[in-house]
Parts: sequence; C-alpha cells; structure tokens
Amino acid sequence: MAYQEVTRTGYGTRVKNSFGGIFTGIILFIAGTAMLWWNEGRAVKTTKMLQDAEKNYVEMENADTKNPEFEGKLVHATALATTTDSLSDATFNIGSANTIKLRRNVEYFQWVEESKSTSKDKIGGAKETTTTYTYKTKWTSSPVDSREFKDPEYVGKNFVYQTFDSEVYSAEDVTFGAYRLNKSQISSFHNESSFNITLDKGIAHQIEKLCKNVHTASTALNAATDSAALKAATDSTALKVATDSTALKAATSVQTPTQAEEELKYVHVFGNVIYIGQHPNMPEVGDIRITFTRDMPSKVSIIAKVTGDTFTSYKAKNGKMFSALYMGEKSAEEMFESEHSTNTIITWLLRILGVIIVIMGLKSIVSIVPTLLKVLPFLGKITESALGLICSVIGLAWSLIIIAIAWLRYRPILGIVLLAIAGALIFLLAARKKNKQVATTNNQ
Repeated sequence: MAYQEVTRTGYGTRVKNSFGGIFTGIILFIAGTAMLWWNEGRAVKTTKMLQDAEKNYVEMENADTKNPEFEGKLVHATALATTTDSLSDATFNIGSANTIKLRRNVEYFQWVEESKSTSKDKIGGAKETTTTYTYKTKWTSSPVDSREFKDPEYVGKNFVYQTFDSEVYSAEDVTFGAYRLNKSQISSFHNESSFNITLDKGIAHQIEKLCKNVHTASTALNAATDSAALKAATDSTALKVATDSTALKAATSVQTPTQAEEELKYVHVFGNVIYIGQHPNMPEVGDIRITFTRDMPSKVSIIAKVTGDTFTSYKAKNGKMFSALYMGEKSAEEMFESEHSTNTIITWLLRILGVIIVIMGLKSIVSIVPTLLKVLPFLGKITESALGLICSVIGLAWSLIIIAIAWLRYRPILGIVLLAIAGALIFLLAARKKNKQVATTNNQ
C-alpha cells in the first residue's frame, strides 16, 4: 500500500527560496557556460591528439620477440595477454590460477523506498506538495537503511546477516608476447566469465553460525514488547553486523565432526554463486548473493608507446596523452575509428548537458517573477511558461555563441555558421516580441 505525505510551503517561504534561487541560477549559468567552453577545447584537443597518433604509429607485426627498433615508438600490436599469477579471495578462500582478474560482486535483498511528488499552487501563493511513497523488495549493491523510511509500517524492516564488500583482484604480471602490460592496461582488460567454485567447509560453518545468531537476535527483537526486553535484544552482540575483515578471520579449512554432521541451512553454493539465506529460490529480506567471476587470458590489441619491456602512454604534440587497449584482434584503423566515435559521443553529451545547465540557470534567475505572481495560480503559471520559453531560446542562443567562439580558433567556417544560427534565434525572439507589442497597440 502506498503512503502519502502532504507538505505545505507558505508564500513567504517560496519568495525567500526564489531569492536564493537567483544566486544558484547565476552559479549554474556560469558553470554551464564554462562546461561548454571547456568541452569544445577538449574535443578539439582530443581530435588533434588522435590525428597525431594516427600519423605516427608503426605496426608491430610480431610482439613475441623484443625488437630494439620499436623502443620509444608508438606501436599497434595484437597478442595474447596472459599470466601465471594465481588470484585468491582470502575472505572466502576462493582462488583461480592463471587469472588476470578475479571479481567478487555482492548483492543484498532489501526493501527499497521510491517516491513521486506532485505540487499544486494555492490561491494566496502557497504550494501544497503530495509525495507518495511506495515500497518493494529488490537486489541492491549495498544494505539499505530502512530507519529513514517514511511509512512507519516499513521502518526498520531491513537487516542483513553480514556485510561484504565487492572486490576486484588483478594480476600484477600480465605478459603481452615478449612484453608486459602496465597497470592501466590491465585495468582496461575485460574478459569476464563464470566458473564453478567450492566453499571451504570451515568458512561455510562459520557463516552459518553467524547467520543463526543474527536470526535468533532478530526474532528476539521482533518479539520484544517492553522497553527492558527491547534493550536486551538490541544490545545483543548477534545483531551487530559482522564484516568480512573480522567475522571470517577465525574460520579454517579444518572440518570438525560436529560441522560435518550439521546441515547448512543458510549457506548454499551453486555454480559461481554463494547464497546466504534459507531459500535461494524465494529470496527474503536480509539474504545475500555473492557472485564470483574471472577474466582469463585472451587476445588483445593495443596502441601504446614501447618503453623497455612494457608500454606507456604516447604524448602528442599538444601535450595530451594517449594509449588504448581493445579486447580481441582489432586493426589500428578500427581502434582509431572507435576512439573518434567515442570522442564525438562524449562531446555531444557534454554539449547537451551544458545547454541544459545554462537554461536551468536562467530559469532559476527569473523564477522570482512567477513566484511573486502565484498569489493567483493561473497568472503565475502563465508567466512561468512564457519565461520558460524565453529562457530556453536565450539559453540555446547563448550556448551556440559560446560553442561558436570556442570553435572559431580551430574551425572558422563552422564557428561562423553557429554564430549565424544563434543570431537568427535572437532575431526571431525579438521579432516575436515586437509583433506582440504591435498587436497590443492595434487592439487598444
């Protein structure tokens, strides 16, 4: 069932907030403008850096043998990235040999709160906001604090048996033919796959014991009716959430007769998953799902500068650094094309974000006007819509001017075109305003 909360903001408070919004709007306008300017410079520098790299790279046909002629040069090469390192998760004593990365991903089954708000202006300038809160269970990346939930019925309903951090373990020595990948390249490596795991029985029974203690304390807490019983339950050490750094440290691989006979009710292992909870097929609040994956050796393609027996980033003439690693066998042309595409996508995303921030800033600056007029809701709404449209046009025109000026230095023709478009928008806005004034005068 949904839970609703109704709040009322008085006219004076709204006007006061709008004055504060002027300062916020100025900050947003400046920030959006700065972002647009910086983004265009970043885009141009990245393009020039890629063009520089395209002109200067050489093909390393065979990376299996070190060749002194490649020293200090930007190369493109494809080879098998492999390792002899063995990675291990000490908490669960799970390892994998010849593995480039070992991942532990932890999820918790929790109640989550979602909200949706609607506002209504009242005669006199006040605003009434109705917020509807709904609740559902789902897997989350971290425990959810239900003590802050709005609906009293759901407050305190979440708990977890234990907490664990998600982790990524990486090999330190990864070879690439006769060379070695650097840390940045290893970080970019991604060839995730699942594998069957086996959980040490000592660790499994340690987790089982902790889960039973937490379950017992939780039951006592739910059953507590008077303040003394409630205090005794909440003070129970079993309710203190154990962390992976302490709770399992005492666990060993030695299986005692008692452990061998004891049935595991809370700890289940299937495939690459450790499930902590009583019913893996019917998740309950507090259950934990821990998934292990690994990155095994695979062919990769790189563009980087050879430095000794490893690689470093290439420094272009404009000072920007560049190196790239792609999974599989990729030609230099494919890699550079992908890099250019990524640069274009990032540029447009930041442009759109910058324009939105500029428009938001302008709307926030002028928000005091419709707020003052909201003593009559319909009048404030009309004014707000009109000012919103004007701010959108001015914000777009301003953004185009900033982009155009930034590009004038590098792409004069494109800069002139953008300035022309911005000028046309301003002209249309002015003409529209003039036509309205003429129409008003004629009607009089």
